[in-house]
Amino acid sequence: MNRKSNSVSDVLFSGATGSFALVLVLLVAGIGVILCYQSLPTIREFGLNFWRTQMWDPVLGEFGALPFIWGTLYSSILALLIATPISIGVAIFISELCPRSLKHPLVFLTELLAAIPSIVYGLWGIFVLIPAVRMLEGWFPEWLRAFPLFTGPRVGVGMLSAVLVLAVMVIPFTSSVAREVLKAVPMAQRETAYALGATRWEVTKAVLHYARVGIVGAVMLGLGRAFGETMAVTMVIGSNPKMSWSLFESQHTMAAVIANEFTEAANDLHISALVEIGLVLFILTFIVNAASRLLIWGMTYQRKQTVPVAVKSVEATS
Repeated sequence: MNRKSNSVSDVLFSGATGSFALVLVLLVAGIGVILCYQSLPTIREFGLNFWRTQMWDPVLGEFGALPFIWGTLYSSILALLIATPISIGVAIFISELCPRSLKHPLVFLTELLAAIPSIVYGLWGIFVLIPAVRMLEGWFPEWLRAFPLFTGPRVGVGMLSAVLVLAVMVIPFTSSVAREVLKAVPMAQRETAYALGATRWEVTKAVLHYARVGIVGAVMLGLGRAFGETMAVTMVIGSNPKMSWSLFESQHTMAAVIANEFTEAANDLHISALVEIGLVLFILTFIVNAASRLLIWGMTYQRKQTVPVAVKSVEATS
């Protein structure tokens, strides 16, 4: 009787937890379906030209999302290039090198940075970062401004400010996850390396190699954070639908244009265009997450394959 009741409770428990997981699948699918349905007017009107044209004029009814796609990818990738080494360095210091008296304050400050609302980062960008960037742009010599990367007005509002704000916002997320990943590395890995005469630098490299899969996941989490950031970027990027390599030019992102124009959309086609930008952002985020998952699976599979080879080599030498 007890065995039968236990089996029934196990079935009910697995069914309940499975239904919770199914809710997540239905929620993601529902978001995608609603975005597709609301985007049908612009899909019929412009087709793939919506993805590859640069004209954005609600008055004339011309909509092309390429400048916003460019601005989102450009700012996110540059922010990730700045934030990733800093985040990993912070995680390594806290988990491997930090004195015990400093560890808890640094962890608290890192988590505090992650909890600050994006509007506060935007205000910080307006009152602190933009004047600093404007001063930096004024120091650039004229011969250096001949390069496409540094052309444009010296006003401080532009891609460089948006990249720096995004990098500051990405650092606490990436470093927190990377710190937890490094913390989860078994202590036996470190003790074995020290027993073999390894230095602290060599032990740290071994720990990083062991935790590389989780660190890649932390970096991809930061990239997803950069993709979806809205208010802070909107306040410092300049909101100009223009594609440019210049860090000083005002540009735009997908999340920012939705936040700026959705409440003031002139007609149904304008609303549909903004919803389709949301659909494009949804698809790009899905592609990035899928690519990161495939990368993590590949690295995990490679690590599993190296273990039997190492065991066989040890057995052969013995």
